[in-house]
Amino acid sequence: MHPTVLDRPITGCQAWTRADVREHDYRVVLSEAARRELIDAAATLRRQPVPLLALRADSLDLPACRAAMAEVRSILTDGRRFALLDRLPIEQLTLDEAKALYWILSSMLARPVAQKLDGTIVYDVHDTGRQALPGSGVRPDKTNIDLQFHNDNSYNFMMPEFVGLLCVRPAKDGGMSRVMSFATVHNALRERHREVLPRLYEPFWFDRQREYHPGEPETFSAPLFIRDGDRMKARMSLHQIRGGYALKGGGMDNETTAAVEAIREVFADTSLQFQFRLQAGEIQYVVNREIGHSRTEFHDFEEDERRRLLIRLWLRNEGAQGYIG
Repeated sequence: MHPTVLDRPITGCQAWTRADVREHDYRVVLSEAARRELIDAAATLRRQPVPLLALRADSLDLPACRAAMAEVRSILTDGRRFALLDRLPIEQLTLDEAKALYWILSSMLARPVAQKLDGTIVYDVHDTGRQALPGSGVRPDKTNIDLQFHNDNSYNFMMPEFVGLLCVRPAKDGGMSRVMSFATVHNALRERHREVLPRLYEPFWFDRQREYHPGEPETFSAPLFIRDGDRMKARMSLHQIRGGYALKGGGMDNETTAAVEAIREVFADTSLQFQFRLQAGEIQYVVNREIGHSRTEFHDFEEDERRRLLIRLWLRNEGAQGYIG
């Protein structure tokens, strides 16, 4: 039995184009009171160190920060589905202190969960110089390549609800952040390539990036679009789909190829996406199954201490805290 394709435009805050987005739609500025709270919290943690994983949303009394994170949550649940928190006073913090405050703030949205099978829960996004080849287990976020729009962990069973990215250091050149609504992508495909929509509701093969136990399959199968009432959710990662079909040992059939090319065409439409440059201390949050995020190719500084570094958290209250969920 074939899934029912949503054959009407998706409307509302979640279906936006670049022309629709205003700064107040996504940016939450930490007040001076909130910044003081964070500086005082860092001082408290210096005097009374606590392991990062033991910190909770209520570990410290941060009323102004809690109010700011309530604004972030409102944008994520009822607004454009992506938010930018501006910003941690990172120039006054060590890296470990910045991570701890980022963890506490993010925990006000949902519980941090593992991002790898080995239990890694705080994940560095940076260029390792390796290549993200099919079956290699090297994720594209460990390279400097242009990342197409995707949602995190689309290639495994349990996806995070929210994804956070703290910018510690931007790149020398490039590395622009981009976001796009998957509801808008669906609308554009319906208008321009209606014939491919049914295929996008059927399963595709994904490369699981070597995140599986011995004896388990190296690929994962799932549709790209899933209807959830009036909301459109997605599992989208063309890089892992290309790898999935390579690992299966066969190319894509004509119908699958046409669907992927139609997505690429929509992804390339800059009028449907919003772009910005993350600055040190800023935190980007997205609703993972409704917003695609990406970044442009970047070139780094030579010195290790100046190289681009983002810290990622996956946030989810449902399921277990481990990677399998």
